[in-house]
Amino acid sequence: AYNPGRSTRVNSAFAAHWIKENTGRDVLFTLATRDMNKVAAQSLLLGAALMGLQNVVAVQGDRFTDKDLATVQPVTDIRPTELVSSVNSMNQGLDFKGGKLRSPTSLCVGATIDLGHEIQRETRLTRKKVEAGAQFFLLQALFDTQRLEEFLDGYERTYGEALSIPVFCGIQVMTSDSLVFGDVPRWINDDLEKGRAGEDIAVQVLKQFVGQGFKSIYLIPPIMRGGRRDYQAAQHVLEAFKE
Repeated sequence: AYNPGRSTRVNSAFAAHWIKENTGRDVLFTLATRDMNKVAAQSLLLGAALMGLQNVVAVQGDRFTDKDLATVQPVTDIRPTELVSSVNSMNQGLDFKGGKLRSPTSLCVGATIDLGHEIQRETRLTRKKVEAGAQFFLLQALFDTQRLEEFLDGYERTYGEALSIPVFCGIQVMTSDSLVFGDVPRWINDDLEKGRAGEDIAVQVLKQFVGQGFKSIYLIPPIMRGGRRDYQAAQHVLEAFKE
């Protein structure tokens, strides 16, 4: 994650490199356009490529609150769709000025889809990201497949072809006091209030997605105020689902 909670954290590219070096796992880091101009963003991407990182997802980043704006200002030099296009240019050996890089990058760049927004708006924005060269998509947290099916059907009707780029469904593990960026169905809140474990609910939702044929999934651990994540809860879900 990139600076969760809009607070100071280890840069996501450096954290991804640490994880890769210590686990041997493939990793993905997030880059938010909110905090960087074109020079800074492309310089960071060159550094990431130098460290052997390959996968990046471009996001705008959460908006600063009025309280935040008293001490920090956003940078609006580049939009996520433009960053996606920029990465593809770097893969061709060109920087944002059109100048030649010493060697091209080989980054796999993705973007996000937020189905909490109006479907037609999000469909148009997704198409722009596809045309910019996005190679995969991450969905914001979903709790049932209906909204996703509606979006995919609408995309195919609008553009005459299915969205063939991999779409990873975000399934969030909930707790009674965690934050969520999306609409939570009433039944989940009711179950949490009755004391049902959020990990158990997440396993149920996960089974629903897999049963409907959506098998490209990533887990979102409980998000606490200030940006902290409960990764152990996500581990419990993985273990329970495997069982």
